[in-house]
Amino acid sequence: MPDEIEIQPVKKPVVGEIRPPGSKSITNRALICAALAEGKSELQGALDSEDTQVMIDGLRALGISVNVADSGQTLQVVGCGGNLPAKAAEIFVGNSGTTIRFLTAAVTLGQGKFRLDGVERMRERPIGDLASALNQLGADVRCERDGGCPPVKVAARGLQGGVATVRGDISSQFLSGLLMAAPCAEEDVILRVAGKLVSIPYVRMTLRVMESFGVKTQFASDFCEIQIPSQGRYQACRYAIEPDASAASYFWAVAAVTGGKVTVRGLNSQSLQGDVAFVKCLQSMGCQIEYQEDAITVQGGPLSGIDVDMNAISDTVQTLAVVALFAKGTTRIRNIAHIRHKETDRIAALATELRKLGAKVAEYPGGLDIIPGEVLPATIDTYNDHRMAMSFAVAGIKARGVVIRDPDCTAKTYPKFFTELGSLTNDRQNSGHGANLH
Repeated sequence: MPDEIEIQPVKKPVVGEIRPPGSKSITNRALICAALAEGKSELQGALDSEDTQVMIDGLRALGISVNVADSGQTLQVVGCGGNLPAKAAEIFVGNSGTTIRFLTAAVTLGQGKFRLDGVERMRERPIGDLASALNQLGADVRCERDGGCPPVKVAARGLQGGVATVRGDISSQFLSGLLMAAPCAEEDVILRVAGKLVSIPYVRMTLRVMESFGVKTQFASDFCEIQIPSQGRYQACRYAIEPDASAASYFWAVAAVTGGKVTVRGLNSQSLQGDVAFVKCLQSMGCQIEYQEDAITVQGGPLSGIDVDMNAISDTVQTLAVVALFAKGTTRIRNIAHIRHKETDRIAALATELRKLGAKVAEYPGGLDIIPGEVLPATIDTYNDHRMAMSFAVAGIKARGVVIRDPDCTAKTYPKFFTELGSLTNDRQNSGHGANLH
């Protein structure tokens, strides 16, 4: 892709339908469960992106057979029954948090020496709390950099099991990684969460994916303690993956800021992904929401700022922040301190780029206030963060002069994002130009 993309605003409210690609979060969880299962699984509707590709490459390095078909949407995985074939591996994870966290836990089940590393930003993203919890369960995991950051070395000898405590305030992916490895431990595992757990819907997602592969757990309602039996081994299955709800947020946001009507197919109010709750934020701002059996529709209206806790749906914070540019009054987004540890410091990055577009922004340790003004032309830096690129593209659908730098960073989770955004906004029902490449 070019170094920059200028987004041309539409002339009418955007009206249309779209089905985003499969969920990255579900795809990578299903890959882990299938890899550890007994038998051959088929994953349908999978996401083909950088984050899922590095997961597949990592599993192959561990001796797991993964066959890719249907342009990456169908994955056939021959499980190892909890016994990883490889005795050593060097695994490169790029900037995929799910990959390094899930695989670090998984490789402790093997026998041998393993090392996991990623891009420079990954070497700044903490994983020490996960390493500590694994070591409590009998593993030998060591972080090479100060602050408990990757590269990670694992001297694997199987996972004994027992009781471990893990912090909940940095990333729910630590707990998810532990959960998915636990059924293959030698003894039962009890996981206790210290402090408030962030992004709880992602933990629910992990448990539901595990259950689809035959593993049942017992847990407290607030997930402060979860019990996983060692006898509950994974069984192969055919597993259908939902469209990505985080990706859907950008298209619902297009409806909101243009006063249009956009339907996302493949999701409903009971979807596995907590991020479908993003539409409730839009509803609070003035949009109308329609739930169907296999779709969710957002119809835009006059927008007003809201005060919202987005801890549970933090992957959609950037989307809502951009919608706030077109609302009347202040929008306050709270309880999201953990997103400072994502692909970039997302709170700081949002504050910087929103100000370029004319907003006044007050930044706090755990959130920000957005006071919209006249939306100005601006060139947006994306910080090698796919969600910065996709969310700020929404601003360009409504306002002139929005240029997105490094649009190719969207390959991390949505390689065809700008093509599909252009198709939606270029629909015959709309007379705008959509995403125009310069």
